[in-house]
Amino acid sequence: MSSKRGNVWLAVAGLVKNEKGEWLVVKKKYGGLKGVWSLPAGFVEMGETADQAVRREVLEETGIRTEVEMLIGLRTGVIKSEISDNLIIFALNQTEVNPTLFAQEKEIAEVKWMDPDELMRRQDVSKMIPSMILAGKPAGLTKQALQNPGDHFNYSAYHLFL
Repeated sequence: MSSKRGNVWLAVAGLVKNEKGEWLVVKKKYGGLKGVWSLPAGFVEMGETADQAVRREVLEETGIRTEVEMLIGLRTGVIKSEISDNLIIFALNQTEVNPTLFAQEKEIAEVKWMDPDELMRRQDVSKMIPSMILAGKPAGLTKQALQNPGDHFNYSAYHLFL
């Protein structure tokens, strides 16, 4: 199996909740989640940290501006014994009041806020979402205020979640 991303994939997903406790979900137009409600997600691009990538992906797919609250999960697997598929899950807070949702035309069929109870009842939901709801509120890891660990590493961005 070959991939333009090589054999180690790093992706991110963002859990955004509104004031009613509803979750921001998207319905993808392609891939394994085509036609299924899932969290906004995508691959980390060259030159960005995972927490920068999740903010970008949520904004691109939904139009919602966010800030990372905490890292809340990791989904990791191996596809066909060849590709390491890793997804870092973040909880994010909206930075705007009453934002307008929009679906990124190329990738997203629909965007909406959905109550967790409704997500649990639906059949067209990513398998990860009910697992997250049943697990309850995760303790999470928060971004730490820290300095660059040393110029000899040549980091252009460095974030630690503990």
